Amino acid sequence: MRFSEKNNEISKQNKLAAIGFGILSLLFIIVMAVNKDFFDWTFLRHQNVLSWWIRPLSLIPFCYFAYKRNPMGISVTIFLLLTSMAWFPVPSEVSEQVKGFLDVEKEYLTSTWTIGKIVISSLVPLTMGFLCAALWKRNLKWAVFVLIVIAFAKILWSILEAGNDGASILVPAIGGLVICIIVVYYGFKRAEKRKAQ
Repeated sequence: MRFSEKNNEISKQNKLAAIGFGILSLLFIIVMAVNKDFFDWTFLRHQNVLSWWIRPLSLIPFCYFAYKRNPMGISVTIFLLLTSMAWFPVPSEVSEQVKGFLDVEKEYLTSTWTIGKIVISSLVPLTMGFLCAALWKRNLKWAVFVLIVIAFAKILWSILEAGNDGASILVPAIGGLVICIIVVYYGFKRAEKRKAQ
């Protein structure tokens, strides 16, 4: 009985931490939306392509915590994913293609939010939710499928919105996708093998 109560207590702490980091993620989004100086400061650092690599690779811990059914880990990973655009220093040199793409992203985020834009943008949390659900239910095939959809949806949006400048995300997006699939696939298989033993 005590063991069960202890587990329940840990579960409550996990849920509270998940809610806490969910609130922090929401606060980050709100500050980005209402504080132009912070928005510009963040996007200056987002010119560093290391932040472009970190974002797809952050799906690895997201997948791990979804598989482990750990809400706190999932929530922390989402917070880190959102804030990762500001982790790195402003680069000394920035290609015109990178600048052009980020200008399109900034314009997209700051222009009027139409119903169409809301629908398209809602695909981001929806696909993340599908990825989480697939791994929560231990469905590797669906998880890999959703990872591919996420990467190619981002590539398609980038090229449609920014044209040639949008192609600047191809290497981080595809490279991150390949690394993600390899790590998730072997991690999943290893975990399932351990469970079978």
